[in-house]
Amino acid sequence: MPLTTPPPDAIAGLSLSEIARLAAEGQLPPVERWSPEHCGDSAMRILADGTWLHEGSPIGRPAMVRLFSTLLRREADGGHVLVTPVEKLSITVDDAPFVAVEMESEGTAEASRIALRTNVGDIVFLGPDHPLTIEDRGHGAHPYLRVRDGLDALVARPVYYALADLAITGPAGPGGAIGLWSDGAFFPLEQSES
Repeated sequence: MPLTTPPPDAIAGLSLSEIARLAAEGQLPPVERWSPEHCGDSAMRILADGTWLHEGSPIGRPAMVRLFSTLLRREADGGHVLVTPVEKLSITVDDAPFVAVEMESEGTAEASRIALRTNVGDIVFLGPDHPLTIEDRGHGAHPYLRVRDGLDALVARPVYYALADLAITGPAGPGGAIGLWSDGAFFPLEQSES
């Protein structure tokens, strides 16, 4: 099932309460409860820039990409699948399946709240359930946002620069670390120790 209301094209100009309402209205299918047999490969791939391909060609319909994104699940082995109640198909993901393309923030210091929107219309609030990490996944350190159930978004460069600006101009975190406060949690803007 897709969202009950279409995702906004942008969150700029919306208040965080309006953004929270939109996020709460999102209805995702219960892919975590579906356990069909693996049926094969979907012939689909998600590029590192968030482009979805089918048989090597970009999927040009945003509504179709959004629908497929709601059926995406991360398996225990780290692989990705598209799943319905009756079938499960492998999908190749080059980096993260989503890209965080926009952000809005309100408040200051520990009282601040940061909302991010992905390229497929998911809206999440940076916080304990949706942490921001800096990781090296084999191609240099990059920022990632946890969107849902093991699925991450690579934070787009312009969004990362906006977040870094907030971190530099905002209060330091524990031990003087540079990072971001959102929903009462602090997220350092440095690579996690592995």
